[in-house]
Amino acid sequence: MNDTIKGADGKARCRWSMAAPEFLAYHDQEWGQAVANDQHLFEKLCLECFQSGLSWRTILAKRDNFRQAFHHFDMARIARYTEQDMARLLQDEGIVRHRGKIAAVINNARCALELIEKEGSLAAFVWRYAPPPGSLHPPQSASTSSESIALAKELKKRGWQFIGPTTAYAFMQAMGLVNDHALDCAFRAETEEARLRCMAQLGSAPA
Repeated sequence: MNDTIKGADGKARCRWSMAAPEFLAYHDQEWGQAVANDQHLFEKLCLECFQSGLSWRTILAKRDNFRQAFHHFDMARIARYTEQDMARLLQDEGIVRHRGKIAAVINNARCALELIEKEGSLAAFVWRYAPPPGSLHPPQSASTSSESIALAKELKKRGWQFIGPTTAYAFMQAMGLVNDHALDCAFRAETEEARLRCMAQLGSAPA
């Protein structure tokens, strides 16, 4: 099966972008766009944590609810959450009410602050795991990579929870560390250019 499908505008896109109405805008405007903003990166790590065992469509539909519930993923604020906040979140029907995942977000906010203090920024740290220029394009069916395995291992070592290799890979795809647009997707070239610019700006080198 071809990895792409043509949209109404005649552009070839990754086939999955047509699987649900809300996926088209996500594919064109967000997925694979290079992100170097710490809060945005942290938000995506949290949302990928919640996605574990669920579909991204479920999380995408609830994303605004998650942002409201978690104070727009302000790491410093989440790190100060109390048992009252846990109780509030467990009663919030607009999000995924999974105690373990909610606890992981609170834990990971604290870990993120420690990481930023040591490494300078979350972006500087995670972008070390971006594949180098000219690396082979992974197959569309890939769910992990050597880089995502290494990233998940290091985060676990630093105390992070619910971020395994598959979750790390999905995060890397979405945040532009990995360019997983299909080879003939109309968005692949500009995505790769943005990825390389971000790597250059952050001084990223293979981990």
